[in-house]
Amino acid sequence: MSQSTINIKNKRATFDYELLESFTAGLVLTGTEIKSIRLGKASLVDTYCILEKGELWVRNMNITEYFYGSYNNHAVRRDRKLLLNKKELRKIERMVKETGFTIVPTRIFINDRGLAKINIAIAKGKKTYDKRQTLREKDDKRMMDRAMKN
Repeated sequence: MSQSTINIKNKRATFDYELLESFTAGLVLTGTEIKSIRLGKASLVDTYCILEKGELWVRNMNITEYFYGSYNNHAVRRDRKLLLNKKELRKIERMVKETGFTIVPTRIFINDRGLAKINIAIAKGKKTYDKRQTLREKDDKRMMDRAMKN
């Protein structure tokens, strides 16, 4: 199997949150969902994760309907279960119980075995002054890169 280039990122996550610890989880998908992801037809905008009864679920993830799916197509924004081992789930549960922490999906990709994986991170929300600082650092880096080229 050839190396896949599917790499769908959540660009808002690093801007809105300070990412503390990340995990890679498997996704429970139907046939038409994995086909849509392989075509790059997924989005992590406004997506979040929630712990329910010891299981981790991703909510509001948009996977566009597969064009050739007919009546077998999936619901676009259904809840999807994430696959992690119990040790990781307990660690995530402990961290999220503290106030101010949340679970944010950061990236969807297809691994070398052809399976869809999702990177999630334990995150703490940034304040507006932190966001301004991030923008300022990005601008400074861009200016330095321009100065180096000239």
